[in-house]
Amino acid sequence: MAPTQASALLTPAGEELLGRLRGETITAERAMRLTEELRGRYPAEVVAAALTQQSLRMAAREKFSPADEMFFTRPGLEQASAEVVANHSARRFRNMPAVADLCCGIGGDLAALAVCTHRVLAVDADLDTLRYARKNVVGRATAAVSFVCADVQELAPTVLRGVTGAFIDPARRTPGRRLRTGDSQPPLEWCLGLTNHVGAVGIKAAPGLPHEVVPAGWEAEFVAVGRGLKEALLWSPALASARWRATVLPGGDTLAAEAGETVPVADPGAYLLDPNPAVTRAGLVQELARALGAWQIDPMIAFLSANIAVTTPFARTLRVLDSLPWHEKHVARRLRELGVGSADIRRRGLAGDVEQIRRRLGLQGDRSATIVLTRRDGKPWGLICADVAAQGPNQATDSSHS
Repeated sequence: MAPTQASALLTPAGEELLGRLRGETITAERAMRLTEELRGRYPAEVVAAALTQQSLRMAAREKFSPADEMFFTRPGLEQASAEVVANHSARRFRNMPAVADLCCGIGGDLAALAVCTHRVLAVDADLDTLRYARKNVVGRATAAVSFVCADVQELAPTVLRGVTGAFIDPARRTPGRRLRTGDSQPPLEWCLGLTNHVGAVGIKAAPGLPHEVVPAGWEAEFVAVGRGLKEALLWSPALASARWRATVLPGGDTLAAEAGETVPVADPGAYLLDPNPAVTRAGLVQELARALGAWQIDPMIAFLSANIAVTTPFARTLRVLDSLPWHEKHVARRLRELGVGSADIRRRGLAGDVEQIRRRLGLQGDRSATIVLTRRDGKPWGLICADVAAQGPNQATDSSHS
């Protein structure tokens, strides 16, 4: 957000207007009407900034419980971790005497750190963003919080003197899931090098982080909220407790890498288990299978199978109605026999356009099902499944997977 907008909002007139707008749903039409209504009562720059801020607060409600009291920039909101994730990350620094939040942004992680630790140093290169971060921790922090406006790469080592832990959320330069070491600002290599100054370091990264960039001794934790994969967290050796970890929030259930026997590969059983994306990104499908007494149906595909219904935060459980080689005409005939008229089509390990496949199947009937297109022992395979139990709102799945 431009400095003039921040300056306009952080004034008595700006905060008064934001109070009047609290609870408003800002659509394009409503914004035009409000602009007309408020013209003459407030300066034009205050009205424009307040309407933009109210729109951001509306969008932030999914991430932050106190969103209607917070201040946001659009990039800051997009990059900020959701409150539930920030609270989870901050627990690694619990009771530390002094922690630095580097590239603190609008203060999402800062607010969580400020109730887990004794003293927090917040650093960001953008002054207006830093002013918003200060506002966002007022009344929420129990720790002493100090603010420094600076490029973290240019910080004098003396600034970090006495700091026992550091958390950094570098800005992503390149959109998409894959992250190379130079695709963030500061670069990942620089962030990893913070251990030369601070022993306990946590780094937020995109969930597509390649495993090969994680140094030996560090932990990579892949975090999901429900079935939505949100981010990867890298923990330095001082904070690491595993090599690879999958965590599912809001419950905080966690699965860590451990040695064990290779999981068998066999035909699908009575139930199909679709692992949580955090499990697959962490490479912990075998660990999950061993924990559940399940097996894989293909050595290269993440689906698991079992003969008993399993309830776990680490996988969605489906009851198998039929399992057969994938041939569209044969599968379409079987779906008609079962009376399946609507279906969630999931594809993993096979190419093809989901909507075209749906049309060709010609679904008819009153039942709903999940149709899984995958591989069994390297061969195209199809499974017609039903939900074992209703899934929660955070456990909804995409209709296709590559």
